[in-house]
Amino acid sequence: MAFVDHPAIADSQIGDLSAFNLRGAIMRIKLEQLHQQLQKQTAPLYTLFGSEPLLILEATDQIRAHARQQGYTERELFTVDQHFDWAELLNAGNNLSLFGDRRIMDLRIPSGKPGREGGKALETYCTALPPDTVTLITLPRIDKQGQASKWFKALETAGTLIAVYPIERDQLPGWIGQRLAKQQQKADAVTLQFLADQVEGNLLAAHQEIQKLVLLYPTGNLTFEQVKDVVLNVARYDVYQLSDAMITGDIARFMRVLTGLQGEGTAPLLILATLAEQIRQLIIIRKGLDSGQPPAQLLQAARIWGDRQKPVMAAAQRISIQALLQGLTTAAEIDRMIKGVAQGDAWEGLLQLGLSFTRHKLSS
Repeated sequence: MAFVDHPAIADSQIGDLSAFNLRGAIMRIKLEQLHQQLQKQTAPLYTLFGSEPLLILEATDQIRAHARQQGYTERELFTVDQHFDWAELLNAGNNLSLFGDRRIMDLRIPSGKPGREGGKALETYCTALPPDTVTLITLPRIDKQGQASKWFKALETAGTLIAVYPIERDQLPGWIGQRLAKQQQKADAVTLQFLADQVEGNLLAAHQEIQKLVLLYPTGNLTFEQVKDVVLNVARYDVYQLSDAMITGDIARFMRVLTGLQGEGTAPLLILATLAEQIRQLIIIRKGLDSGQPPAQLLQAARIWGDRQKPVMAAAQRISIQALLQGLTTAAEIDRMIKGVAQGDAWEGLLQLGLSFTRHKLSS
């Protein structure tokens, strides 16, 4: 279903964007390059994808605001669900603007999977982008297979593609510091780290806490006590954070995330399955390294992709095969605890499993 938004008509108008493709000005840019790119030109198509809703929301707001400043005053919104009719999008692209004005076509695909019909529709749409139109497409994180699809390649070829990557854990204090600086506040490194720990994995919550600080305190330095009094523990924990903490030997983080998962009611069997699978992947890689196989080939065989490759390979090189095999034995014992066929506390067992990977940092 399309939603039409028609603000007041702006006086300034600019030329037809259809020439953009004729010039071949195709680009994949980083999120931090968006502002500079918008100052140079307005693309006919922007595609944003990633797993950080806050950053995508801010980027799309920035693009829409820029487009409106350039005279694109009408907006049509399409949200794709299982009942979406892709003909609506194609018909809207082929029709002139409802009010004869330049417009923004805002297409959102929450699942990231348009399906066969949607994929073909996107390819068709990209072959002849509508004139006097800025098209904005937002997607969640798209895996390697999805990025190799014809419809995704069509989006990449037709306009500007922006991958929105998560803020890494060690970058989060700096990111928070930058946000505080924009509201003329600052805090020391210890306070920034404390705030980062409280909002781990949840940028939207971090944004809300930062806004709360500017409402409660004046500009200038924030003390640790001021931040501690205001900020709630809004961390959003998941089992993959726990797995990352285990293979890097970060026991403080492992304990914090494990406690958080327990408090959120996460099933211990799900946690165990994730950790056991990580150990199996490390065993595959470690055995391959010991037999002289290429690291890239081993990572592919273990199905390790993207930014996880570096820490996983480092763990496989650091931890002995004996320690990894013992980890699987421990996991099997915890499985019996969870199922009630062995005595013991499963949560304590999960903690000891994590601790074991700091005790056996042996590379042979």
